[in-house]
Amino acid sequence: MRVGIVNDLKLAQLALRRLVDAADESEVAWIAENGQEAIDLCAEDTPDLILMDLIMPEVDGVEATRRIMQDSPCPILVVTATVEGNLSKVYNAMSAGALDAVSGPTFAEDGTLENSERVLRKMRTIRRLTRPARGLEALKKHRSSGGFPPPDQPAERLLVIGASTGGPQAIVDLICGLPDTFRPPVIIVQHLDKAFVPGFVSWLGGQTGWPASCVERGDKPRAGEILVAASGDHLVMGLVRSMRYDEEPRDLAYRPSVDAFYMSLKRNWPTPGVAVLLTGMGQDGAKGLKALKDSGWTTFAQDEATSVVWGMPRAAKEMDAATRVLPVGEMGPCVAQAWRRLEAAAATQSPEGR
Repeated sequence: MRVGIVNDLKLAQLALRRLVDAADESEVAWIAENGQEAIDLCAEDTPDLILMDLIMPEVDGVEATRRIMQDSPCPILVVTATVEGNLSKVYNAMSAGALDAVSGPTFAEDGTLENSERVLRKMRTIRRLTRPARGLEALKKHRSSGGFPPPDQPAERLLVIGASTGGPQAIVDLICGLPDTFRPPVIIVQHLDKAFVPGFVSWLGGQTGWPASCVERGDKPRAGEILVAASGDHLVMGLVRSMRYDEEPRDLAYRPSVDAFYMSLKRNWPTPGVAVLLTGMGQDGAKGLKALKDSGWTTFAQDEATSVVWGMPRAAKEMDAATRVLPVGEMGPCVAQAWRRLEAAAATQSPEGR
């Protein structure tokens, strides 16, 4: 795997070069000292992976990510030492197409690298996801009222969202597109290093105006609240309608996995709701979305034109897992309409509705 390094600090460049040299089947393709250099180098020599810093002169990591994904798309991993105070840049970079974010390696007093294993794990995961030709191809960017639950009430029906590359902004667009009178319980599985989830939750709440929090063991969904998976393990729904984290299955590329959560809903959540699969690389979530559709859920997948990476939603479309494939900007009203239809169908089937 040929790796491009983008960082304006010489010491950070040295640390990242040493890390890449230590990684299996990896070599440094080039080093850029700012975002503009990275854009130019990527156009001339597109690597298999870019390790992208956030804070740089001339062009920062967010804008560089956006322009590379537009003109010379390739996998981008945000690697930064300045997480605190710059969390919004992490989520903006992921909205622009970065696959994930992680704190960078540093030199210990004895000259060894610290925090290198987490970066190496991310690199191995990305290599696994992008090795198939379809994974690389997917990186090419193609450019109310009634029947709604009152806020703060225990949930019977859920709106669940799975997302990866480009997901943060797509999630905001979806939630902000919901009718003002529609406040369902929302549960999100976004592929993101657990260290960044609390900041993502805070950013998400600020962007949408909804109360948002990390899922803790034993939490139960409630109307009008956003809950976000926040662990290196898989979020699952338990038998008593409360959530927990599980190490199994261990062989899934992403932790937490959208598939693992959606499959647990099929097993343990009796009332069909609305499930969504947004932009992202790979196929995570497609099988789970299909399982929910077959169980009576209404399912949506993001379309190619509005996806940063049309991998996960495309897999859902190809296995007929999505009731509809839509631009993310059109999903809000459609989710609300689907919710109404599910409520109406349930009412006609109940003893009172007969």
